[in-house]
Amino acid sequence: MRWDNLQLIPDQADNALITKGAVVRTIDTPEFRGVTFYEIHARSIVNRVPGASRVPFEWTLNPYRGCTHACVYCFARNTHTYLDLDAGHDFDTKIVVKTNAVELLRRELAAPRWQGDPIAMGTNVDPYQRCEGRYRLMPGIIRALTDFANPFSVLTKGTLILRDLDLLAEAARRTRVSTAMSIGTTHPAAWRATEPGTPSPRARLGAVAALNEAGVPCSVLMAPILPYLTDSPAQLEATVKEIAEAGATAVIPLVLHLRTGAREWWLEWLARDHPRLVPRYRELYGRGAYAPKAHQERITAQVAELARRHGIRERPARRPELPARPPVSEQLGLFR
Repeated sequence: MRWDNLQLIPDQADNALITKGAVVRTIDTPEFRGVTFYEIHARSIVNRVPGASRVPFEWTLNPYRGCTHACVYCFARNTHTYLDLDAGHDFDTKIVVKTNAVELLRRELAAPRWQGDPIAMGTNVDPYQRCEGRYRLMPGIIRALTDFANPFSVLTKGTLILRDLDLLAEAARRTRVSTAMSIGTTHPAAWRATEPGTPSPRARLGAVAALNEAGVPCSVLMAPILPYLTDSPAQLEATVKEIAEAGATAVIPLVLHLRTGAREWWLEWLARDHPRLVPRYRELYGRGAYAPKAHQERITAQVAELARRHGIRERPARRPELPARPPVSEQLGLFR
């Protein structure tokens, strides 16, 4: 399994994160104050997604675990409990860094059994969270994928992706590359309250424009749309309008879902900041992690109509001709 590399060491059973060869670092700078990094040597880096996951990709790559974006609603929070850490504060401040990610990736891409399938990044935690500025794993990852002409996608909230713009543009000339920026709302107060460690939505929209201008297709995953907080008709229209003005190739709306770990952390935040909404959320999500299908369909239809009104119609980025190969867009439905 993908977490085998973080198994308990028998003589250190009180801390599942201290693995053989692990290095624990704290960095005393303002942007990382209170954050602990666990530098580990992973056993594998490309993970196969279980078929039961029902996601539009089969292979993922995650150079980090935990995320300093600290998004209150993050669905990946519960993965930290696999390490005997909590899904709340620990997820935001105890970050696992797979320092040998590039070496492992090259080895796995060169293996005879590897068939060159698309690899999705950013599907669990953000590969362009702040610490990527220090560890710089993504340039080596992109170079490896480019050298093997292996198709890939990146989903991020991090404008740090623009540091690697030239590498991504080169990759797009060699293989199929998709990027998507996650922007659930452009409302300043909602952003600051729920995504305290992320770049502003306006900065992310600037990254969308820059990526498409450079020939790297970039859509927007409009997620999560927060019931009773960011889903009013006026807020939806304002967000879609700005996404359109940024030149996104597509907009894909997703209503908030609350899996175990994220659910508890979100409801705790909601009780502090919006206590009047707690009963409404318990009613809306009383039967599981997802809002009722009718609610989701209504929001999706609203966003689709707004996208048509503002001219978002699968606009292609400036992309050069590529050697013939199966179109990744058919396999990575998340970005179409």
